[in-house]
Amino acid sequence: MAYASSPASLSLLPSSSSSYSRRHAVPGAAVTLPGRSPVRRLEFIGTVGGFLLNSHVASKIRGVTRMMRPGLRIVVSMAKRSVGDLTVADLKGKKVFVRADFNVPLDEDQNITDDTRIRAAVPTIKHLIVNGAKVILSSHLGRPKGFTPKYSLAPIVPRLTELLGVQVQKADDCIGPEVEKLVAALPDGGVLLLENVRFYKEEEKNDPEFAKKLASLADLYVNDAFGTAHRAHASTEGVTKFLKPSVAGFLLQKELDYLVGAVASPKRPFAAIVGGSKVSSKIGVIESLLEKVDILLLGGGMIFTFYKAQGLSIGSSLVEEDKLDLATSLLEKAKSKGVSLLLPTDVVIADKFAADANSNVVSSSAIPEGWMGLDIGPDSIKTFNDALVTTRTVIWNGPMGVFEFDKFAVGTEAIAKKLAELSAKGVTTIIGGGDSVAAVEKVGVAEKMSHISTGGGASLELLEGKELPGVVALDEAVPVAA
Repeated sequence: MAYASSPASLSLLPSSSSSYSRRHAVPGAAVTLPGRSPVRRLEFIGTVGGFLLNSHVASKIRGVTRMMRPGLRIVVSMAKRSVGDLTVADLKGKKVFVRADFNVPLDEDQNITDDTRIRAAVPTIKHLIVNGAKVILSSHLGRPKGFTPKYSLAPIVPRLTELLGVQVQKADDCIGPEVEKLVAALPDGGVLLLENVRFYKEEEKNDPEFAKKLASLADLYVNDAFGTAHRAHASTEGVTKFLKPSVAGFLLQKELDYLVGAVASPKRPFAAIVGGSKVSSKIGVIESLLEKVDILLLGGGMIFTFYKAQGLSIGSSLVEEDKLDLATSLLEKAKSKGVSLLLPTDVVIADKFAADANSNVVSSSAIPEGWMGLDIGPDSIKTFNDALVTTRTVIWNGPMGVFEFDKFAVGTEAIAKKLAELSAKGVTTIIGGGDSVAAVEKVGVAEKMSHISTGGGASLELLEGKELPGVVALDEAVPVAA
Protein backbone atom coordinates (compact mmCIF):
# COMPACT_ATOMS: atom_id res chain seq x y z
CA MET A 1 0.00 0.00 0.00
CA ALA A 2 1.32 3.45 -0.84
CA TYR A 3 1.10 6.39 1.50
CA ALA A 4 1.19 10.14 1.02
CA SER A 5 1.53 12.74 3.72
CA SER A 6 -1.27 15.21 4.12
CA PRO A 7 -0.16 18.85 3.99
CA ALA A 8 -2.61 19.66 6.77
CA SER A 9 -2.07 16.80 9.18
CA LEU A 10 1.14 14.99 8.22
CA SER A 11 -0.78 11.75 8.62
CA LEU A 12 0.30 8.82 6.47
CA LEU A 13 -2.80 8.31 4.37
CA PRO A 14 -3.55 5.72 1.68
CA SER A 15 -3.13 7.08 -1.82
CA SER A 16 -5.97 6.35 -4.17
CA SER A 17 -3.73 6.46 -7.22
CA SER A 18 -1.34 3.66 -6.34
CA SER A 19 -0.86 0.66 -4.07
CA TYR A 20 1.34 -2.29 -3.29
CA SER A 21 -0.13 -5.70 -3.93
CA ARG A 22 0.79 -8.55 -1.62
CA ARG A 23 1.47 -11.99 -3.04
CA HIS A 24 2.21 -14.96 -0.88
CA ALA A 25 5.33 -16.72 -2.03
CA VAL A 26 5.73 -20.45 -2.26
CA PRO A 27 7.28 -21.62 1.04
CA GLY A 28 11.05 -21.69 0.84
CA ALA A 29 11.17 -19.83 -2.45
CA ALA A 30 12.79 -16.49 -3.19
CA VAL A 31 10.86 -13.76 -4.96
CA THR A 32 12.32 -11.17 -7.28
CA LEU A 33 10.96 -7.65 -7.11
CA PRO A 34 11.07 -5.52 -10.26
CA GLY A 35 14.61 -4.32 -10.75
CA ARG A 36 15.90 -6.08 -7.64
CA SER A 37 17.75 -9.19 -6.63
CA PRO A 38 15.84 -12.04 -5.02
CA VAL A 39 15.05 -11.21 -1.40
CA ARG A 40 13.85 -13.38 1.44
CA ARG A 41 12.00 -12.97 4.70
CA LEU A 42 11.10 -14.96 7.80
CA GLU A 43 7.80 -16.82 7.89
CA PHE A 44 4.96 -15.74 10.13
CA ILE A 45 3.72 -18.76 12.07
CA GLY A 46 0.03 -18.19 12.65
CA THR A 47 -1.38 -21.14 14.60
CA VAL A 48 -1.44 -21.18 18.38
CA GLY A 49 0.74 -24.29 18.42
CA GLY A 50 3.09 -22.92 15.81
CA PHE A 51 3.14 -19.53 17.45
CA LEU A 52 5.13 -20.91 20.33
CA LEU A 53 7.85 -19.54 18.09
CA ASN A 54 10.27 -22.34 18.77
CA SER A 55 13.47 -22.95 16.87
CA HIS A 56 11.49 -23.49 13.66
CA VAL A 57 11.19 -19.74 13.24
CA ALA A 58 14.93 -19.22 13.07
CA SER A 59 15.27 -21.63 10.17
CA LYS A 60 12.24 -20.66 8.08
CA ILE A 61 12.84 -18.18 5.29
CA ARG A 62 10.18 -16.93 2.91
CA GLY A 63 10.01 -14.60 -0.07
CA VAL A 64 8.89 -11.02 0.45
CA THR A 65 5.17 -10.76 -0.19
CA ARG A 66 5.02 -7.20 -1.39
CA MET A 67 5.27 -6.70 -5.15
CA MET A 68 5.41 -3.27 -6.65
CA ARG A 69 2.94 -2.42 -9.37
CA PRO A 70 4.38 -0.92 -12.57
CA GLY A 71 4.13 2.84 -12.63
CA LEU A 72 3.91 3.20 -8.86
CA ARG A 73 4.10 6.87 -7.89
CA ILE A 74 4.35 7.98 -4.28
CA VAL A 75 3.89 11.62 -3.32
CA VAL A 76 5.86 12.55 -0.26
CA SER A 77 5.77 16.14 0.86
CA MET A 78 5.97 17.78 4.25
CA ALA A 79 4.33 20.78 2.59
CA LYS A 80 6.12 23.09 5.01
CA ARG A 81 8.34 26.04 4.24
CA SER A 82 11.91 25.66 5.50
CA VAL A 83 14.48 28.08 6.88
CA GLY A 84 16.58 27.05 3.89
CA ASP A 85 14.05 28.82 1.67
CA LEU A 86 14.85 32.16 3.33
CA THR A 87 17.42 34.35 1.61
CA VAL A 88 19.76 37.09 2.83
CA ALA A 89 17.09 39.61 1.86
CA ASP A 90 14.59 37.77 4.05
CA LEU A 91 16.93 37.55 7.05
CA LYS A 92 19.48 40.36 7.20
CA GLY A 93 18.72 42.64 10.12
CA LYS A 94 15.57 40.70 10.98
CA LYS A 95 14.81 39.46 14.48
CA VAL A 96 14.18 35.72 14.28
CA PHE A 97 12.47 33.85 17.13
CA VAL A 98 13.86 30.30 17.08
CA ARG A 99 12.18 27.61 19.17
CA ALA A 100 15.00 25.16 19.85
CA ASP A 101 15.10 22.09 22.06
CA PHE A 102 17.83 22.48 24.65
CA ASN A 103 16.16 20.11 27.10
CA VAL A 104 19.41 18.26 27.79
CA PRO A 105 20.39 16.12 30.79
CA LEU A 106 22.44 17.79 33.51
CA ASP A 107 24.35 16.23 36.40
CA GLU A 108 24.21 17.40 40.02
CA ASP A 109 26.79 20.08 39.26
CA GLN A 110 24.74 21.42 36.33
CA ASN A 111 27.14 20.01 33.76
CA ILE A 112 25.68 18.84 30.45
CA THR A 113 25.98 15.06 30.17
CA ASP A 114 24.64 14.75 26.60
CA ASP A 115 24.76 17.71 24.20
CA THR A 116 23.11 15.93 21.24
CA ARG A 117 20.15 18.29 21.09
CA ILE A 118 22.36 21.38 21.29
CA ARG A 119 24.55 20.15 18.45
CA ALA A 120 21.47 19.30 16.40
CA ALA A 121 20.28 22.91 16.56
CA VAL A 122 23.57 24.41 15.34
CA PRO A 123 23.00 24.22 11.54
CA THR A 124 19.82 26.30 11.71
CA ILE A 125 21.34 28.89 14.06
CA LYS A 126 24.50 29.21 11.96
CA HIS A 127 22.43 29.68 8.80
CA LEU A 128 20.65 32.59 10.44
CA ILE A 129 23.89 34.09 11.76
CA VAL A 130 25.63 33.90 8.37
CA ASN A 131 22.67 35.62 6.74
CA GLY A 132 22.76 38.51 9.17
CA ALA A 133 19.73 37.69 11.31
CA LYS A 134 19.35 38.64 14.96
CA VAL A 135 18.76 35.29 16.60
CA ILE A 136 16.47 34.97 19.63
CA LEU A 137 16.57 31.44 21.04
CA SER A 138 13.78 29.96 23.13
CA SER A 139 13.64 26.57 24.84
CA HIS A 140 12.41 24.70 27.88
CA LEU A 141 14.39 22.55 30.29
CA GLY A 142 12.83 19.97 32.57
CA ARG A 143 9.42 20.39 34.15
CA PRO A 144 9.70 23.44 36.38
CA LYS A 145 6.92 24.73 38.62
CA GLY A 146 7.37 28.46 38.22
CA PHE A 147 10.82 30.07 38.37
CA THR A 148 13.10 27.21 39.43
CA PRO A 149 16.88 27.95 39.45
CA LYS A 150 17.93 24.34 38.76
CA TYR A 151 16.03 24.47 35.49
CA SER A 152 17.69 27.65 34.25
CA LEU A 153 19.12 27.54 30.74
CA ALA A 154 22.35 29.19 31.95
CA PRO A 155 24.36 25.93 31.69
CA ILE A 156 23.60 25.83 27.96
CA VAL A 157 25.42 29.10 27.19
CA PRO A 158 29.10 27.97 27.32
CA ARG A 159 28.57 24.90 25.11
CA LEU A 160 26.37 26.75 22.63
CA THR A 161 28.91 29.59 22.43
CA GLU A 162 31.65 27.07 21.73
CA LEU A 163 29.68 25.30 18.99
CA LEU A 164 28.55 28.50 17.24
CA GLY A 165 31.84 30.38 17.48
CA VAL A 166 30.04 33.53 18.65
CA GLN A 167 29.30 34.73 22.16
CA VAL A 168 25.75 33.82 23.16
CA GLN A 169 24.06 36.33 25.45
CA LYS A 170 21.65 35.12 28.12
CA ALA A 171 18.47 36.86 29.30
CA ASP A 172 17.13 36.36 32.82
CA ASP A 173 13.56 36.10 31.55
CA CYS A 174 11.78 35.29 28.30
CA ILE A 175 9.42 38.30 28.21
CA GLY A 176 9.35 41.81 29.64
CA PRO A 177 11.15 45.19 29.35
CA GLU A 178 14.64 43.88 30.16
CA VAL A 179 14.38 41.20 27.49
CA GLU A 180 13.12 43.79 24.99
CA LYS A 181 16.19 45.96 25.70
CA LEU A 182 18.55 43.02 25.07
CA VAL A 183 16.76 42.21 21.81
CA ALA A 184 16.95 45.85 20.67
CA ALA A 185 20.70 45.87 21.30
CA LEU A 186 21.38 42.69 19.31
CA PRO A 187 23.71 43.25 16.33
CA ASP A 188 23.20 41.49 13.00
CA GLY A 189 24.44 37.93 13.52
CA GLY A 190 24.04 38.23 17.29
CA VAL A 191 22.52 35.48 19.44
CA LEU A 192 20.37 35.85 22.58
CA LEU A 193 19.15 32.90 24.64
CA LEU A 194 15.95 33.56 26.56
CA GLU A 195 15.31 31.98 29.95
CA ASN A 196 13.30 28.75 30.29
CA VAL A 197 9.95 29.43 28.65
CA ARG A 198 8.22 26.91 30.93
CA PHE A 199 8.88 29.11 33.94
CA TYR A 200 5.51 30.52 32.87
CA LYS A 201 2.47 28.23 33.19
CA GLU A 202 1.01 30.13 30.23
CA GLU A 203 3.50 28.36 27.95
CA GLU A 204 1.99 24.91 28.26
CA LYS A 205 -1.52 26.36 28.32
CA ASN A 206 -0.78 28.01 24.96
CA ASP A 207 -2.10 31.27 26.35
CA PRO A 208 -2.67 33.72 23.44
CA GLU A 209 -1.49 36.77 25.39
CA PHE A 210 1.71 35.03 26.45
CA ALA A 211 2.31 33.86 22.87
CA LYS A 212 1.77 37.43 21.69
CA LYS A 213 4.39 38.71 24.15
CA LEU A 214 6.92 36.16 22.89
CA ALA A 215 6.13 36.98 19.28
CA SER A 216 6.48 40.74 19.90
CA LEU A 217 10.24 40.21 20.27
CA ALA A 218 10.71 39.16 16.65
CA ASP A 219 9.87 39.60 12.97
CA LEU A 220 9.63 35.95 11.96
CA TYR A 221 9.59 32.46 13.45
CA VAL A 222 11.58 29.24 13.06
CA ASN A 223 10.61 26.02 14.82
CA ASP A 224 13.54 23.63 15.16
CA ALA A 225 12.30 21.85 18.30
CA PHE A 226 11.03 18.51 17.02
CA GLY A 227 10.99 17.09 20.54
CA THR A 228 8.14 19.46 21.48
CA ALA A 229 6.40 19.67 18.10
CA HIS A 230 3.68 17.31 19.32
CA ARG A 231 2.62 19.89 21.91
CA ALA A 232 0.47 22.93 21.14
CA HIS A 233 2.34 25.33 23.42
CA ALA A 234 2.72 29.08 23.18
CA SER A 235 6.28 28.90 21.83
CA THR A 236 5.57 26.04 19.42
CA GLU A 237 2.10 26.82 18.07
CA GLY A 238 0.76 30.04 19.56
CA VAL A 239 3.47 32.37 18.23
CA THR A 240 2.78 31.33 14.63
CA LYS A 241 -0.47 33.31 14.77
CA PHE A 242 1.53 36.51 15.24
CA LEU A 243 4.71 35.92 13.21
CA LYS A 244 5.01 35.46 9.45
CA PRO A 245 6.74 33.72 7.93
CA SER A 246 6.75 30.75 10.33
CA VAL A 247 9.02 28.04 8.98
CA ALA A 248 10.72 24.76 9.89
CA GLY A 249 14.35 24.64 10.92
CA PHE A 250 16.80 22.21 9.34
CA LEU A 251 16.54 19.71 12.20
CA LEU A 252 12.75 19.68 12.19
CA GLN A 253 12.72 19.26 8.42
CA LYS A 254 15.19 16.38 8.61
CA GLU A 255 13.07 14.63 11.23
CA LEU A 256 10.02 14.92 9.00
CA ASP A 257 11.91 13.76 5.92
CA TYR A 258 13.01 10.58 7.66
CA LEU A 259 10.14 9.74 9.98
CA VAL A 260 7.40 10.52 7.46
CA GLY A 261 9.21 10.39 4.13
CA ALA A 262 11.03 7.12 4.74
CA VAL A 263 7.92 5.47 6.13
CA ALA A 264 5.68 6.67 3.33
CA SER A 265 8.12 5.67 0.60
CA PRO A 266 10.64 3.19 2.04
CA LYS A 267 13.19 1.16 0.22
CA ARG A 268 11.95 -2.39 0.66
CA PRO A 269 11.98 -4.80 2.39
CA PHE A 270 10.99 -2.46 5.22
CA ALA A 271 11.30 -3.60 8.85
CA ALA A 272 10.33 -2.08 12.16
CA ILE A 273 11.68 -3.07 15.56
CA VAL A 274 9.41 -2.12 18.43
CA GLY A 275 10.34 -2.66 22.05
CA GLY A 276 9.57 -1.21 25.44
CA SER A 277 7.82 -2.34 28.58
CA LYS A 278 4.16 -2.08 27.66
CA VAL A 279 1.95 -2.86 24.67
CA SER A 280 -0.36 -0.03 25.70
CA SER A 281 2.31 2.63 25.06
CA LYS A 282 3.02 1.31 21.56
CA ILE A 283 -0.46 0.29 20.32
CA GLY A 284 -0.74 3.15 17.86
CA VAL A 285 2.76 2.63 16.50
CA ILE A 286 2.30 -1.11 16.02
CA GLU A 287 -1.08 -0.72 14.34
CA SER A 288 0.23 1.99 12.04
CA LEU A 289 3.39 0.08 11.13
CA LEU A 290 1.43 -3.08 10.34
CA GLU A 291 -0.03 -1.14 7.42
CA LYS A 292 3.41 -0.35 6.04
CA VAL A 293 6.15 -2.83 6.96
CA ASP A 294 7.20 -6.20 5.58
CA ILE A 295 8.72 -7.37 8.86
CA LEU A 296 7.88 -6.41 12.46
CA LEU A 297 10.14 -7.50 15.31
CA LEU A 298 8.87 -7.18 18.88
CA GLY A 299 10.94 -7.14 22.06
CA GLY A 300 10.99 -5.70 25.55
CA GLY A 301 8.50 -6.26 28.34
CA MET A 302 5.54 -6.09 25.96
CA ILE A 303 6.31 -9.56 24.56
CA PHE A 304 4.99 -11.29 27.66
CA THR A 305 1.51 -9.96 27.05
CA PHE A 306 1.71 -11.54 23.58
CA TYR A 307 3.01 -14.80 25.07
CA LYS A 308 0.21 -15.01 27.63
CA ALA A 309 -2.34 -14.24 24.92
CA GLN A 310 -1.06 -17.38 23.21
CA GLY A 311 -1.46 -19.51 26.33
CA LEU A 312 2.20 -19.55 27.38
CA SER A 313 3.44 -19.46 30.96
CA ILE A 314 5.26 -16.19 31.68
CA GLY A 315 6.25 -16.68 35.32
CA SER A 316 6.52 -13.32 37.09
CA SER A 317 7.15 -11.36 33.89
CA LEU A 318 5.44 -8.07 33.19
CA VAL A 319 2.00 -8.50 31.65
CA GLU A 320 -0.96 -6.26 30.86
CA GLU A 321 -3.95 -8.45 31.58
CA ASP A 322 -6.36 -5.99 29.97
CA LYS A 323 -4.40 -6.07 26.69
CA LEU A 324 -4.47 -9.82 26.00
CA ASP A 325 -7.29 -9.55 23.45
CA LEU A 326 -5.49 -6.64 21.82
CA ALA A 327 -2.30 -8.70 21.51
CA THR A 328 -4.25 -11.49 19.84
CA SER A 329 -5.88 -9.07 17.42
CA LEU A 330 -2.50 -7.55 16.49
CA LEU A 331 -1.13 -11.01 15.71
CA GLU A 332 -4.15 -11.74 13.55
CA LYS A 333 -3.83 -8.39 11.81
CA ALA A 334 -0.17 -9.06 11.02
CA LYS A 335 -1.09 -12.40 9.48
CA SER A 336 -3.91 -10.90 7.41
CA LYS A 337 -1.60 -8.14 6.15
CA GLY A 338 1.12 -10.61 5.18
CA VAL A 339 3.55 -9.08 7.66
CA SER A 340 6.25 -11.27 9.22
CA LEU A 341 5.69 -10.55 12.91
CA LEU A 342 8.45 -12.11 14.98
CA LEU A 343 8.50 -12.57 18.73
CA PRO A 344 11.62 -13.76 20.59
CA THR A 345 12.08 -17.53 20.65
CA ASP A 346 14.04 -17.45 23.91
CA VAL A 347 14.46 -15.02 26.79
CA VAL A 348 16.93 -14.18 29.52
CA ILE A 349 15.14 -14.64 32.83
CA ALA A 350 15.97 -13.32 36.31
CA ASP A 351 14.89 -14.20 39.84
CA LYS A 352 14.37 -10.52 40.68
CA PHE A 353 14.34 -7.12 39.01
CA ALA A 354 17.87 -6.04 39.80
CA ALA A 355 21.27 -5.65 38.18
CA ASP A 356 22.72 -8.43 40.33
CA ALA A 357 19.87 -10.89 39.80
CA ASN A 358 20.57 -14.54 39.07
CA SER A 359 19.86 -15.21 35.41
CA ASN A 360 19.33 -17.99 32.91
CA VAL A 361 18.30 -18.46 29.28
CA VAL A 362 15.14 -20.43 28.55
CA SER A 363 12.73 -21.01 25.70
CA SER A 364 9.94 -18.46 25.50
CA SER A 365 7.55 -21.33 26.24
CA ALA A 366 9.39 -22.44 29.39
CA ILE A 367 9.57 -19.49 31.79
CA PRO A 368 9.32 -20.98 35.31
CA GLU A 369 7.18 -19.58 38.10
CA GLY A 370 8.91 -16.94 40.19
CA TRP A 371 11.19 -15.86 37.34
CA MET A 372 10.77 -12.91 35.01
CA GLY A 373 12.00 -12.22 31.49
CA LEU A 374 14.33 -9.20 31.25
CA ASP A 375 15.95 -9.58 27.81
CA ILE A 376 15.75 -11.50 24.56
CA GLY A 377 17.97 -14.59 24.31
CA PRO A 378 20.79 -15.59 21.91
CA ASP A 379 18.56 -17.58 19.55
CA SER A 380 16.23 -14.59 19.25
CA ILE A 381 19.16 -12.29 18.52
CA LYS A 382 20.22 -14.57 15.68
CA THR A 383 16.67 -14.82 14.33
CA PHE A 384 16.22 -11.06 14.43
CA ASN A 385 19.60 -10.44 12.82
CA ASP A 386 18.80 -12.91 10.03
CA ALA A 387 15.55 -11.06 9.37
CA LEU A 388 17.26 -7.65 9.36
CA VAL A 389 19.87 -8.78 6.84
CA THR A 390 17.09 -8.97 4.22
CA THR A 391 16.01 -5.35 4.71
CA ARG A 392 16.71 -2.02 3.04
CA THR A 393 14.93 0.26 5.53
CA VAL A 394 14.67 -0.24 9.32
CA ILE A 395 12.99 1.85 12.03
CA TRP A 396 13.75 1.05 15.67
CA ASN A 397 11.80 2.31 18.66
CA GLY A 398 12.19 0.75 22.09
CA PRO A 399 14.78 -1.52 23.77
CA MET A 400 14.76 -5.32 23.69
CA GLY A 401 15.23 -5.65 27.44
CA VAL A 402 16.17 -3.83 30.64
CA PHE A 403 19.27 -2.35 29.03
CA GLU A 404 19.97 -0.16 32.05
CA PHE A 405 21.29 -3.36 33.67
CA ASP A 406 24.40 -4.61 31.83
CA LYS A 407 23.44 -8.25 32.35
CA PHE A 408 20.17 -7.65 30.48
CA ALA A 409 21.43 -5.25 27.83
CA VAL A 410 22.85 -7.87 25.46
CA GLY A 411 19.81 -8.06 23.17
CA THR A 412 19.45 -4.30 22.83
CA GLU A 413 23.16 -3.83 22.21
CA ALA A 414 23.18 -6.62 19.61
CA ILE A 415 20.38 -4.92 17.67
CA ALA A 416 22.26 -1.60 17.82
CA LYS A 417 25.44 -3.18 16.46
CA LYS A 418 23.55 -5.00 13.71
CA LEU A 419 21.86 -1.82 12.53
CA ALA A 420 25.22 -0.04 12.47
CA GLU A 421 26.60 -2.86 10.34
CA LEU A 422 23.63 -2.69 7.96
CA SER A 423 23.81 1.09 7.74
CA ALA A 424 27.40 0.79 6.51
CA LYS A 425 26.08 -1.44 3.73
CA GLY A 426 23.55 1.11 2.53
CA VAL A 427 20.48 0.17 4.56
CA THR A 428 18.50 3.18 5.79
CA THR A 429 18.48 2.95 9.60
CA ILE A 430 16.24 5.26 11.62
CA ILE A 431 16.37 5.35 15.41
CA GLY A 432 12.98 6.65 16.47
CA GLY A 433 13.72 8.48 19.68
CA GLY A 434 13.59 7.60 23.36
CA ASP A 435 15.51 4.71 24.88
CA SER A 436 16.62 3.45 21.47
CA VAL A 437 18.72 6.59 21.09
CA ALA A 438 20.23 6.04 24.54
CA ALA A 439 21.05 2.48 23.50
CA VAL A 440 22.93 3.36 20.32
CA GLU A 441 24.74 6.13 22.19
CA LYS A 442 25.74 3.65 24.90
CA VAL A 443 27.10 1.18 22.33
CA GLY A 444 28.91 3.99 20.50
CA VAL A 445 27.29 3.47 17.11
CA ALA A 446 24.98 6.51 16.94
CA GLU A 447 27.11 8.23 14.29
CA LYS A 448 26.75 5.21 12.01
CA MET A 449 22.95 5.36 11.79
CA SER A 450 21.17 7.11 8.94
CA HIS A 451 19.10 9.20 11.34
CA ILE A 452 18.81 9.59 15.10
CA SER A 453 15.56 11.25 16.14
CA THR A 454 15.74 13.93 18.83
CA GLY A 455 12.11 13.45 19.83
CA GLY A 456 10.66 10.69 22.00
CA GLY A 457 6.93 11.38 22.17
CA ALA A 458 7.00 13.34 18.93
CA SER A 459 8.61 10.41 17.11
CA LEU A 460 5.99 8.00 18.40
CA GLU A 461 3.10 10.25 17.44
CA LEU A 462 4.52 10.87 13.98
CA LEU A 463 5.00 7.14 13.40
CA GLU A 464 1.39 6.66 14.46
CA GLY A 465 0.34 9.13 11.76
CA LYS A 466 -0.87 11.74 14.23
CA GLU A 467 -0.82 15.48 13.69
CA LEU A 468 1.99 17.45 15.29
CA PRO A 469 0.54 20.88 16.21
CA GLY A 470 3.94 22.57 16.09
CA VAL A 471 4.37 21.41 12.51
CA VAL A 472 0.84 21.92 11.25
CA ALA A 473 1.04 25.57 12.38
CA LEU A 474 3.98 26.34 10.07
CA ASP A 475 3.63 27.95 6.64
CA GLU A 476 2.89 25.59 3.83
CA ALA A 477 5.13 25.15 0.82
CA VAL A 478 4.45 23.80 -2.64
CA PRO A 479 4.14 19.99 -2.39
CA VAL A 480 6.99 18.04 -3.92
CA ALA A 481 6.21 14.96 -6.01
CA ALA A 482 8.64 12.06 -5.90
